[in-house]
Amino acid sequence: MGCCCAEQKEPESLSPVKKPRGCTDVIPLVVFLLFWGGMIVIAAFAFVFGDADRLIYGFDSHGNVCGRKNDFIANITYSGIDMTSREYVFYFDVKNIMKSRTICVRQCPPQTLENRDDVWQFAETTGSFLCDYDVIDSEYTQELVAPSNVKGPCPVLPVPKQAALLNRCIPSDIQEVGSQVMSSVFAFLNENDFVQTVMMDLGNAWRFMILLAFVALLLALVMVALIHWLASFIVYLLCVIAMLGSIAGTAVLWWNYAVLKRKLDNTLVEQTLVSWCTDEDMYLIFSIVATVLTVILLLIILVMFKRMKLTVALFGEAGKAIRSMPCIMLQPFYTFFALFVFLVFWVTVMMFLNTAGTLTKDPETNQTLFKKLNNINSLWWYYLIGLIWTSEFILACQQMVIAGAIASWYFTRDKSKLDGVVGKACCRLILHHLGTVALGSLIITLVKLPRLILMWMQEKLKKSDSQCAKCCLKGCICCLCCLEKCLVYINHNAYTVTAIKGSSFCPAACTAFNTIFSNALQVAAINSVGDFVLFLGKIGVTALTAFIGILIFQRQPDVNYYALPVFIVCVFAFFIAHCFLSVYEMVIDTLFLCFCEDRNMNDGSPGKEYYMEKSLQQFVDTSTAALTKLENSGKTGTATEEEMLGIRA
Repeated sequence: MGCCCAEQKEPESLSPVKKPRGCTDVIPLVVFLLFWGGMIVIAAFAFVFGDADRLIYGFDSHGNVCGRKNDFIANITYSGIDMTSREYVFYFDVKNIMKSRTICVRQCPPQTLENRDDVWQFAETTGSFLCDYDVIDSEYTQELVAPSNVKGPCPVLPVPKQAALLNRCIPSDIQEVGSQVMSSVFAFLNENDFVQTVMMDLGNAWRFMILLAFVALLLALVMVALIHWLASFIVYLLCVIAMLGSIAGTAVLWWNYAVLKRKLDNTLVEQTLVSWCTDEDMYLIFSIVATVLTVILLLIILVMFKRMKLTVALFGEAGKAIRSMPCIMLQPFYTFFALFVFLVFWVTVMMFLNTAGTLTKDPETNQTLFKKLNNINSLWWYYLIGLIWTSEFILACQQMVIAGAIASWYFTRDKSKLDGVVGKACCRLILHHLGTVALGSLIITLVKLPRLILMWMQEKLKKSDSQCAKCCLKGCICCLCCLEKCLVYINHNAYTVTAIKGSSFCPAACTAFNTIFSNALQVAAINSVGDFVLFLGKIGVTALTAFIGILIFQRQPDVNYYALPVFIVCVFAFFIAHCFLSVYEMVIDTLFLCFCEDRNMNDGSPGKEYYMEKSLQQFVDTSTAALTKLENSGKTGTATEEEMLGIRA
């Protein structure tokens, strides 16, 4: 993507970020571009030979796609009919959909049609003819001329009341059609009152769930603003919010449990609803779990509280960095938009690829059959790899841009001269380091793909009696998951070193590993405390959203089990908070490595002054002094608590 720069002498005083750099990891970038060339070729093939409308709108037994004009297909009768006004696929026998003949109709029958007279009356009234296209009006009431059969030319009687779903006419009344019509899922839902009630609750609560999602977004923005302007204060405030939110949520659960239990105790058994007993059990379980988690959270906060000074200093640096380049907070939106566009493209191509084939006529049934092209499954695998690799590539680009922007800010002495830092970081990524991002994302793909395959195999072996195979699969999945987590962490730090020095991926990964290993004690403490504080921010947003959700849903009489809607809202709230606070997490992680590189490159002497701010430098001096005292006192075993705390930080 960029030309390698000629070698030239680098001034000693020049910031490492501003030194001339060439393009890195060109070969992986070429491989990635060639891979995407293959994806484009497959997409063109799918668009030419596929027809996504067949999947979206459905087609009849003559090959006509409902709801549009159609082209004539050789040797297939009644193909090429204009179905613009006939938008719905109608099955002649809803009890045997796989073998049933299908036609396109204007309207699904809104009531049960018991006999042929009803079928004709419906056709005459609505213009929606339910017999095959070659059946004339006078034959609608003549059973002998046009019999009702799964193969046509008229539907099997009685025709149940139906409604349109995904442009298909499906029975709208489960009880009327019977158990043979619906799948086992619908049968389970029909027999399980609890699941039915929960689904009804979700249908009644979806408006409030959307409202709570916006509440979570607002709380996340408030949390970001607090961190942005009150970095020193917010660290302690996050601890308080997390503690109060967890305690309040737990207290509300126990209070609701106590109210419900008192209500049941004062109600006669014959007047007690089963749903009340279920609510009591669910509240008891949720209350116990919430209590345990709250106790664990409080203990962790008490243990970590003494280490908050370093985190305050680092959050202060992160706040300064983000204040000087606020556009960096928009990176999650850009990443989300890029992922959304790519996923829309990927789903569209897969829909066309799934319908790439030919329509042939079955001589026995005289129906049109869809036959997929040969070796089409290999193209699906190709696109699955493309989905993982490209998604990881987009996420890695965000990490590289943030790392580049923070590195530029950190390694600039006169920060008032900074201008367009995020834009310049994007330009450096595009011109020099796309190959590094491609290689890092490929490594993650090579680990993630086997893990997904093993998870698929594990799902298939659930009913197997081979416990040894299940155990081996779980072990392999666990090992690959741990390896993936380690590689993600190494990749992120490698991107930071690349952003600082302009080195290729492998040297950058080695440098990052050696730097972190040589500063393991400080970096581990900083990472643990920083990540924990940001995690508390996410928990605070989630807990407050859950608290508001409980207060809202318990006042809604049409919501019986609001634990599930609140849980779903909490998942979305945590995800929303993660999208915003993850930027801070990346900023702090990048600052950690910049700090380590700064100490490796400089020693504070004239000509080799540190780039770090005075507030952080003061803490480093204090920590270094504590380390020296600890080393001196280690021989006699007289290290003080403050000295131990300094080195741990």
